[in-house]
Amino acid sequence: MGSVGISAPTEKKAAQERRTIVFVDESGFYLLPMMVRTYSPRGQTPIVRVKLTRDHLSAIGGITQEGRIFMQTQEHAYRAEDVVRFLRALLRKISGKLLIIWDGSPIHRANVIKTFLSSPIGKRVHLERLPGYAPDLNPQEYVWNLLKRRELKNLCCQDLTHLNQELVRAKERLRHRRDILQRCFSYALGEV
Repeated sequence: MGSVGISAPTEKKAAQERRTIVFVDESGFYLLPMMVRTYSPRGQTPIVRVKLTRDHLSAIGGITQEGRIFMQTQEHAYRAEDVVRFLRALLRKISGKLLIIWDGSPIHRANVIKTFLSSPIGKRVHLERLPGYAPDLNPQEYVWNLLKRRELKNLCCQDLTHLNQELVRAKERLRHRRDILQRCFSYALGEV
């Protein structure tokens, strides 16, 4: 890796302690489709009929250097308690110690997170923050982009249940494309 997304001492410490590096981020998926490209005769703008609503799914996800992705969704915004639930799920799915790298969101600094980190299971987790506002340094941002602009492009969902089903299918399709996921990781760290 380089010092672009992870400082050299942090990277060295992660290697010495045999920690799995996981970049984590949150995002939202709306019922309104992400229009990427349309096909219609020239001069005839296609009309997409969808319910205008701000209903959305909140998602939290993580990516490892090996190209493994993890994701949870819910119908309300993520709170610190929900983030702890995600961290517990990561600890169940990834053996050993973890180095979680994420942004400076207020929910990441909440007392619930600090309490979890002081618990016996939480001792397996070490947290690092990305510098300032630097979404391009987080490979999970590229995963969100792939899901929204490639896997779910032009998709009209009827309700949040339908959106959740399609999002899970999209994640499963993407999960099998480890080469692309590893490139997301490398690109974010300036290795490409």
